[in-house]
Amino acid sequence: MAMTEVFLVRHGQTEWNAQLLFRGRKDIPLNERGRGEARAIAEALSERSIDAVYTSPLTRAVETARPIATVFELEVQTVQGLIDISYGAWEGLTHGEARKRYPDQYDQWEKRPDLVSFPRGETLDSVKERSFGAFRDIVHGNANKAIAIISHRVVNKVLLCAVLGLSNAHFWEIRQDTGCINIVECLPDRFVLSVMNDTCHLKGLSDDGAEIDF
Repeated sequence: MAMTEVFLVRHGQTEWNAQLLFRGRKDIPLNERGRGEARAIAEALSERSIDAVYTSPLTRAVETARPIATVFELEVQTVQGLIDISYGAWEGLTHGEARKRYPDQYDQWEKRPDLVSFPRGETLDSVKERSFGAFRDIVHGNANKAIAIISHRVVNKVLLCAVLGLSNAHFWEIRQDTGCINIVECLPDRFVLSVMNDTCHLKGLSDDGAEIDF
């Protein structure tokens, strides 16, 4: 059956991941562990056949994409629609700081993330609209090929909700660890999620500094 296969990847770890700081549009590079995760992702995907590599324009995603592109001698193509959520006033804050400054909104973020509008930032619905639009454009432009898309925790979660036909109210029911790989089979009439949050390729890395799904 004809299909486009998408390897949806979350970027590797940054220092802001390790320090549990909200990142959003802040352009933070990978840290040492993140660079190791990027190399491990590329090695895992080297057993596949990748025809194109697309990424968020933020440095942490581009740095994760480069080793994959190098393996397959491809160009890294940046797509604005894949950029991370704008957390607005939350960017650079710890969980504790966000909870203290915006207690009602933080409580809503934990319980109904789909209803949150970050001050001077985005909603999950706006992220879904732009990122799923970009995702579909990439898929339509690469019919019957295998492609890698490197993006962010929030973007990946809303994309996976979208391909499964779920609303953003299910945001917290999907996990995306740094350096994980998801596989989406794009058929003419539906999407099939065949792999989610695979981190087996990271087992050789030290667990020091590793944070789950943040």
